[in-house]
Amino acid sequence: MRRRPGGELRDRLRRRDPGYRLIRRAARLTVVASLTFYGCRYGLGSVTLATYALFATVATGSFAQLPGRAAVRARTLLAALPVAWALVAVGTVLAVNTAAAAAGMLVIGFAVAFAGVGGPRLVGLANALQLFYILACFPPYQPDTLPARLAGVTLGVALVALAEVTLWPDPAPVSFPQRLDAAAGGLADLLDALADVLVGRPGAAGAAARRHARAAQLLDQVRMSRLPVTARPTSAGRHDRAWRDAAAAAQEMLAVAESLASRPDVPGSGDPDLAGALRRCAAALRRSADRTVRRPGTPAAGGPEPATPPPSWRAAGPVRLRVDAAVRTLADQAGTYATAIGIATGPRGRRAARPVEAGADRFWYAGRSTWSLYRRQFRAHLTPRSVYLEGAVRLAVALSAARVIAGIVNLQHGFWVLLATLSLMRASASDTRTTLRPALVGTVAGGAAGGLLLLVSPERQAYAALLPLALVLAFGVGPLLGLGWAQALLTLLLIVVFAQLNPASWQLAGARVVDVAIGAVVGVLAGLLLWPRGSGAELCRNAGAYLAASGRAAERIAEAFAGTADARAAVTAARRAEALATASFVQYHGERHDPRLSHIDWDAVLAAAHRATYGGQALLADRRPGVLARWPGPAAALVAWAGRLRDGYAGLGRQVTRGRVDRPPAPTDPPGDVARQVHGMVRDGEDRPEVLALVEVDGWLGDLDAHLRRAGTAVPEEPPQPIRPPAVTNHSPVSQSDGPPTTR
Repeated sequence: MRRRPGGELRDRLRRRDPGYRLIRRAARLTVVASLTFYGCRYGLGSVTLATYALFATVATGSFAQLPGRAAVRARTLLAALPVAWALVAVGTVLAVNTAAAAAGMLVIGFAVAFAGVGGPRLVGLANALQLFYILACFPPYQPDTLPARLAGVTLGVALVALAEVTLWPDPAPVSFPQRLDAAAGGLADLLDALADVLVGRPGAAGAAARRHARAAQLLDQVRMSRLPVTARPTSAGRHDRAWRDAAAAAQEMLAVAESLASRPDVPGSGDPDLAGALRRCAAALRRSADRTVRRPGTPAAGGPEPATPPPSWRAAGPVRLRVDAAVRTLADQAGTYATAIGIATGPRGRRAARPVEAGADRFWYAGRSTWSLYRRQFRAHLTPRSVYLEGAVRLAVALSAARVIAGIVNLQHGFWVLLATLSLMRASASDTRTTLRPALVGTVAGGAAGGLLLLVSPERQAYAALLPLALVLAFGVGPLLGLGWAQALLTLLLIVVFAQLNPASWQLAGARVVDVAIGAVVGVLAGLLLWPRGSGAELCRNAGAYLAASGRAAERIAEAFAGTADARAAVTAARRAEALATASFVQYHGERHDPRLSHIDWDAVLAAAHRATYGGQALLADRRPGVLARWPGPAAALVAWAGRLRDGYAGLGRQVTRGRVDRPPAPTDPPGDVARQVHGMVRDGEDRPEVLALVEVDGWLGDLDAHLRRAGTAVPEEPPQPIRPPAVTNHSPVSQSDGPPTTR
């Protein structure tokens, strides 16, 4: 039975526009823009008021890409209104001459773009805020019109905020807490299955394998590179930092559970005590997951009881000691997860389910002021190796150069030059060049259609009638059809608008084509001259530096356990390196991939570095520094192994920096069977439970060795697909803070 054409069209529309978000946004934008423009231009007879009201509507309704529910987006727009006033005022004053306007563009362009470091809301507002200054900094120089300009901006932004919550509001997106809730549920199911494996229940191994695959799939959905820009918890505030720490703890639990399940000697090796500990971890995860999405009647998030060895540990063999160490690590990570959830869902201050332990405190930010957290995050990215800094400099230079050209050439509508640069510029030269051809073809087509329209019907009334249709086509149909169509329909919309603001002729269409061509060429040249490879080159450098720093941190952590070093400085350095590496990694997913880098498994590379830093830091937070000093022989052997791992991490880091991993890391030679050595000590009379920390550190270092080999040999079957921005807008660099990467 053949399907109706209408059904096929609806299916294609659902695929291109899930949830009809673009259609909803275009409908809201059409209603608000039509009301503001008609009311100001024809009702009040003010060209200035109409111009700024319309462009405030377009900037916040189309160029702004904000996270959260409709009410949250509306509050964000209203909160940004004072910033928009300031930018319009500064632009109005600096429009006195080209030099002042271009200098202001350089400073403001950088500041607004670099502000995206602070989180997804600032990223989503960046392009809209740029437009407020761009529009105001062009002639005519009329400071006396500032009140009308500010009134128009206020009207446009306020009506867009109102429309967000009253006119066809978008369905609430799947939030990061909801994704994390599902992942925690999958982990809890996996731990229950592992408990059955430990006691030797028939069929438990198959169930554990299936649940492991499901948990890994769910945790993959909370990786930053898999999330839309607006869904990433990347702000500097304590809540988003806690969400990231919760995700990191979940990834650590998956890594330990995977290591435990992969051992052939594990099935039937446990007893009811260990199985019960795993089930308590699973229950704690479910309680925390309920609090994550604030289900009614959910008690305060709490982890399992502190992981203490059962009395039977003194009679355990080597296999049982390894399993016991893994179970205690899982319990510790479940407590870390619960603590992070308590901070993320609670008010200011620490809401920990357990007291602060000795050693490195993962939740150092819980009691810090918001201002200090943001200052720290911005300072971390004030380096030439930050993709945020590079992107902000590239965009600011391009916009400032475009403003100089528009002023010197005295273009009729120089604003369009900067609009084209802002819309078409991408993070790499190859991506920007790719946008050039369809953008120019679309602009020429739209200009030809607009010029023909101006020749056939020059009356203003005709364009007033066409405005709603032009808005729907530009912001609803264009982005669905691609960049060329988007530019063509946007060109047609601008001609329809400007034909009502001032007397116009067919030359208006030609001016639009010339302006877009100049703006696009400026963007291409800026991309060629300023970091033309985009984030690919920085990803190599920063990921290599992160591997080296993580190897050093692992060695210092092992020395801290032995009581011979303080690991805090090394851990801090590794986290700084991580901030740059993960930002580059996430940015890389939004660009055209460099084929020379496609053979490197970047997920495995960052996971190896993450396991070294965060796995070791978690152990150090729950085990007193110097705990292994009582057994200097085994402790020294573990420190020596950590030193060899440091060399392996550094060697792999050098290869990654060159952009080619062609030599697998050499074996690191573990120091014998530590669990068997501990078993011998216990048999000889050692009865202090702290001796089990030797097995835990040994297990962690062995896992680092496995991660190092995987990062040095694995090749992804298929490179991840980039997340492309909408056709008309160009997002600022995707935001990633100094939190942990959620990679496996």
